[in-house]
Amino acid sequence: MHQIELFMKYPVDVQMEWMHNLLNLAKETEYGKKYNFAEINSYEQFKRQVPITDYETLSPYIERNRKGEQNLLWHTDIKWFAKSSGTTDKSKFLPVSLEHLDGCHYRGGRDMVTLHCVNNLETQLFTGKNLALGGSFKEDQFGHHQSFHGDVSAIIIQNLPMWAEFFRAPNVSIALMDEWESKLEKLADSMKNENVTSVAGVPSWMLVLLKRILERSGAKTIKEIWPNFEVYFHGGVSFGPYKEQFKQLFGSDKVSYLQLYNASEGFFGIQDQPNSDEILLMLDYGIFYEFMELGHDKPVICLDEIKVGVDYEIIISTNAGLWRYRLGDVIQFTCINPYRFIITGRTKQFINVFGEELMVHNADSAIAAACEKTHAMVRDYTVAPVFMGENAGAHEWLIEFEKQPNNFEFFIALLDEALKKQNSDYEAKRYNNYVLHSPIVKNLPQNSFYNWLKFNNKLGGQYKVPRLNNKRDTLEEVLNVNKLV
Repeated sequence: MHQIELFMKYPVDVQMEWMHNLLNLAKETEYGKKYNFAEINSYEQFKRQVPITDYETLSPYIERNRKGEQNLLWHTDIKWFAKSSGTTDKSKFLPVSLEHLDGCHYRGGRDMVTLHCVNNLETQLFTGKNLALGGSFKEDQFGHHQSFHGDVSAIIIQNLPMWAEFFRAPNVSIALMDEWESKLEKLADSMKNENVTSVAGVPSWMLVLLKRILERSGAKTIKEIWPNFEVYFHGGVSFGPYKEQFKQLFGSDKVSYLQLYNASEGFFGIQDQPNSDEILLMLDYGIFYEFMELGHDKPVICLDEIKVGVDYEIIISTNAGLWRYRLGDVIQFTCINPYRFIITGRTKQFINVFGEELMVHNADSAIAAACEKTHAMVRDYTVAPVFMGENAGAHEWLIEFEKQPNNFEFFIALLDEALKKQNSDYEAKRYNNYVLHSPIVKNLPQNSFYNWLKFNNKLGGQYKVPRLNNKRDTLEEVLNVNKLV
């Protein structure tokens, strides 16, 4: 906790120290020599000399790295690569160095436990085990060189220090299984008799697993199976639409919920306050952060120039060799002492066909508000535009309910009103139906999104349904796979 308090007290100093450390460690790499890392003495110089990158920019180095060449982007040998979990984009392979594994992902795990314990002084977390819903990894053979790729969760589990194995479940042979449906059955069978005190994973997939465990045991709530259960560490998608479902599944008001912000590229943030949706930016994980306000020709800035209430795209330089890398996530700071934020969306997941600038957090909040007033529960959803003649249209929502709203038309009206309240651009375009008409909501049968994920070979705890799309490809495919067109 002292280390966390240290970067909260001296955030800019800690970040600048990490910038210099990263540059110094990588100055003899091929990338470091190309951009003269050894000569960089200030942030302004760093901005001038080192270009903004994305995956396409760095992929030639990463592919050479996967095939055995070293000292390209990072100074130590790298043989592990985290495969991104995108549902539609071509797979990305992100380098995972030993420094990144220990100094970022494992430190994040230690800190999330620390913050839970500090906020729950009577915790019994260590009397039982943590069930982490992970993925799988595969071996790659390039001539005589061997490397590995897979979900970052699988890489973490495979390389865990021995002491951590005492607190983790299930058995590694089950945790790292590749085929999801068989894995789900074995997880349910093996975990129903364990003493589980915490679980970690993406909410949409954790719901599937917990329900299967309840079916296997015949119990009505998770607390009946795991009486000492106390915390759910969650991330990957917004928790708002799922929270009520988990409360009912757990069957207790004493369960804690702690949000994490981690990805294939790194571990970035942890909810440090028990009754807040804000996430604390973790500043000492071997990552140097930069930010770019959404919009054309906006300057890239570092932490000391951040403003509250502005949507920023995140740019990272890491101890795994990603340099000024556009992460694709958008966040909004809620305070700067310390630096806390909310995740507002993805640069590739939004709808702005009619000038409405709808972000993921608008949609998630509106769904949650409509569910609360109609006693509904949503399992998954996706949204895309519908065109209705020149310069006019609507948003088409495909929603799969866990529990149907008591009044479907009222649900749609509430969804629309909540979107107007959340987003002034949406509200302006909805005025008198001049540009945007009322949302078109299709009530999908159970397992529609599961069928789509299975069709795309995307079953598993790391995969997510894309929420907002400027194009109709995903939406049309969901309908076609389920023959709902």
